[in-house]
Amino acid sequence: MVENITKEVIFNLLAGLCDPEIPVVTIEEMGMLRDAIVHDDRVDIIITPTYTGCPAMGIIEQDIITTLNNFGIAQVNVKTIYSPAWTTDWMTDTTKEKLRQYGIAPPSGTCSSAFVSVPEVACPQCASTNTHLISQHGSTACKALYKCGDCQEPFDYFKCH
Repeated sequence: MVENITKEVIFNLLAGLCDPEIPVVTIEEMGMLRDAIVHDDRVDIIITPTYTGCPAMGIIEQDIITTLNNFGIAQVNVKTIYSPAWTTDWMTDTTKEKLRQYGIAPPSGTCSSAFVSVPEVACPQCASTNTHLISQHGSTACKALYKCGDCQEPFDYFKCH
């Protein structure tokens, strides 16, 4: 039985789980941790990937199960949902700043504004906006590869979606 366990307790336990691809942010900060449902005999965790086919989801699922098992919760069911689709709008400003400090340009604007105009992407190294797109696909599918015209550094840009 899962006694005296609340959604808040579960979120607190999982709050420190880092995104395996971006270890400076957690799955909660990224908005991937959507819900925790406590039943009499198990806990259901609902997560949403940042991108369909995200290769980190298997690691994230195992990290969730291990963390909760180590806390004494034996029955853990992790469910991946795709609707509503994850959006960069779920990231907080703090999360975006952590990405920038890590060397990844955070998404510019909101998801809906990304479809209206090409975003101005600032270099996370020198803050210059004299940047240009090298490839729509960066180190992962959710990022694009840019290069700064001032400091000449290549960098990932976390695409709005």
